[in-house]
Amino acid sequence: MNIKLSLLAIALLAVSDLHGQISGSCVTDVLLSAYSERSYTSVPVTDQQLDLILNCGIKAPSARNGQPWRFTVIKDETSMKEIINNVVPGNVLIVVSGTESQGGTTPDFDCGLATESMFVAAHGLGLGARIYGSPAANINSKKEFFQIPTGYKAVVVLRIGNLDKSVDGVSGATPRKTAEEIINFKK
Repeated sequence: MNIKLSLLAIALLAVSDLHGQISGSCVTDVLLSAYSERSYTSVPVTDQQLDLILNCGIKAPSARNGQPWRFTVIKDETSMKEIINNVVPGNVLIVVSGTESQGGTTPDFDCGLATESMFVAAHGLGLGARIYGSPAANINSKKEFFQIPTGYKAVVVLRIGNLDKSVDGVSGATPRKTAEEIINFKK
């Protein structure tokens, strides 16, 4: 196992600050503080940020290491507005597409894992990110226009941009359910 993967494994095993436990790692801090932002500035996402985010998506886990995804990066405002009407210049959309059919595998789930990896990476870089599922039908009806590769279908869209600092995670995020509402332990 290479050193980067070892360090990532150690970081993921670190105990989080949740429920008074020992302080967490930068990974858990990002996971516990991230939310799906709605307000962005027109400050552009840099090519270096985008490359790192895309590489995190490439490294995501997948069933049988099939990596059944393709990423279509959209930067031009006109094309972005065909997908999400409130984008601003400087935002980037990544259309995550999965193979159309693979018996016995889970390409949509795997695409979700890749999307989540890029979502966390964007937040780790101080950017905002939001995952959209509903635009997939529109994209799939115009695959050629959006340059979706043959044999693939759009699954989700990841929007990335610089945050509007006047909106914070507490007032800007939808309240989360409590642990008691969503976790049960088999006795």
